[in-house]
Amino acid sequence: MTSFDTSPQLNVWRALLALAVVFVMLSTTGWTALRSHPGGTALQDSLSKWEHGRLHGHPLPDPDTNPGRLARFFASLTAQERATLAGRYPLAVGNMNGAPVDLRYRANRIALGQARRVERKRMHDPRLTPDGQQGAGRRMHRYESLLTKSRHILAFDPDGSGRIAEVFGDLTKAERVSVVVPGVDTDLLTFQRTNRRYSAPVGMADALHRAERSASPTTRTAVIAWADYTAPAGLGIDSATAKRATEGAVRLNALVRALPGRSPVSLFCHSYGSVVCGLAAHTLPERVADIAVAGSPGMRVPNASRLRTSAQVWAMRDAHDWIQDVPYMEVGGFGHGADPMSSGFGARILSARGAGGHSGYFVPGTESLLNFAEIGIGAYPSVHCAGETEACRTGLSGTASAGRA
Repeated sequence: MTSFDTSPQLNVWRALLALAVVFVMLSTTGWTALRSHPGGTALQDSLSKWEHGRLHGHPLPDPDTNPGRLARFFASLTAQERATLAGRYPLAVGNMNGAPVDLRYRANRIALGQARRVERKRMHDPRLTPDGQQGAGRRMHRYESLLTKSRHILAFDPDGSGRIAEVFGDLTKAERVSVVVPGVDTDLLTFQRTNRRYSAPVGMADALHRAERSASPTTRTAVIAWADYTAPAGLGIDSATAKRATEGAVRLNALVRALPGRSPVSLFCHSYGSVVCGLAAHTLPERVADIAVAGSPGMRVPNASRLRTSAQVWAMRDAHDWIQDVPYMEVGGFGHGADPMSSGFGARILSARGAGGHSGYFVPGTESLLNFAEIGIGAYPSVHCAGETEACRTGLSGTASAGRA
């Protein structure tokens, strides 16, 4: 006789119930309440003006065309012509894959200055509620911070909750490039934090860049704090499904394909960011050497081979990370699939000693950050595997470690 307790229907309902229970639990252990994403059209307006614009009577190229073609277009211009385009269409140029990196920095400074002036006016707009005026003040101060001369903003979109990317190091001369892909509750206002600094993209990327330089002072590295996708806002449907990650994967692929040079690229994907990286994996160019995930809820595949990537796949999770209590499954579009830490997944398992929970993987002095740095510079023989095993180093050889001081 078939037992009712083992029926497939009941197992599905049990899985859904478990998922719901964990999501309720997470609402009290680090995920914030769902909030709306107000719309906006500033970037679209700038792109529309570009599409109808001309330079010396000639039409401008399609901003969505191949980055190589756009790079050739900008290379054909004089410095003054490039500056003119950045001044006329700052948001378009600042977010244009294929535009020279230094020109994107310049264009985004102009766009940030314009956005700051808008928010400064809104701070005193009597039509806004006190909360609205305070929100305008917070954004204005964030823009002022981003306008600091030493900062290099690779992408900026003020619309809605905002998107942004910042570069640490010299991206055009880098021998190794690292990209930090963050998870939920990432937007313009949370891009950088004073408290819990290393739980925000700026702190993560800065710490990783410093650790890479410490591990190999002779290796030219650059790290991108990449918050250029609309991340889920706390607990809700978006964080339990792949909708935001699917959109983010397209943008991540576009970023990597437009990076200057041919240097190897390593992706460091935290929490929901690992869902983004998992969905992007099969589209990424071969220059992506590593995809490393930390505190992952899953990568939307049953095992690493299904990522269809030539990159090495790494995974780590701190023993105190609450993400381990998320049901590793996908049912009806909810959940993100298999646990990357499981033996059957096929990732190279790294030590996360010292991370101290879900938000501590990039804290200086942790084994998790040291492992990320060794991967970022290509010093694979130096990584620390989880437990007593050295399996995560099997079959790998490092190219940067020979030059370490």
